[in-house]
Amino acid sequence: MPVGDTPETVYQETKNRMSKTLEVLKHEYAAVRTGRASAAILDTVRVDYYGSSMPINQVASVGGPDARTLEIKPWDGSILPEMERAILKANLGITPMNDGKIIRLVFPPLNEERRRELVKQVCKIAEEIRVEIRGHRRRAMESLKTMKKEKALGEDEEKAAEQKIQKLTEEYITQVDETTRHKEQELMEV
Repeated sequence: MPVGDTPETVYQETKNRMSKTLEVLKHEYAAVRTGRASAAILDTVRVDYYGSSMPINQVASVGGPDARTLEIKPWDGSILPEMERAILKANLGITPMNDGKIIRLVFPPLNEERRRELVKQVCKIAEEIRVEIRGHRRRAMESLKTMKKEKALGEDEEKAAEQKIQKLTEEYITQVDETTRHKEQELMEV
């Protein structure tokens, strides 16, 4: 632990870490396919372009002519077969249709069974994020205990800082729960 840490710096660092963890959750949820077309599903797909691994949105324009279709138009037509292979390899559950100029991804409506599987996946992601947030809390509490042991902090200050960290943890867990509930509703929507 760096010299000069205070309960406030521990709190701010913990808050920043928890905030970043919540952003990871939102990013993960954006990639979970719903019945609607979303360009975020392609965020994890990378294409080999002149020896570099590039995200699709950096080598093509991605748009949706309607709610269930995505069109991917590469800026360099020679990369089209490589993009198609990358999409297939990413195992998104959607077969790309290549017409020689554009790749179309048509999102079929989700059946009840697939919706339930996706809800389970979303709940699993949420639990992993909750565990990570609790890990941030644990590290903050350990820092506070070390500060108390080194006499940089009194017992009352430690207890007050621990309560503040606990309240912060509860706020972020609530945000995870709300985000998860919203995603579950979105998935179960017909």
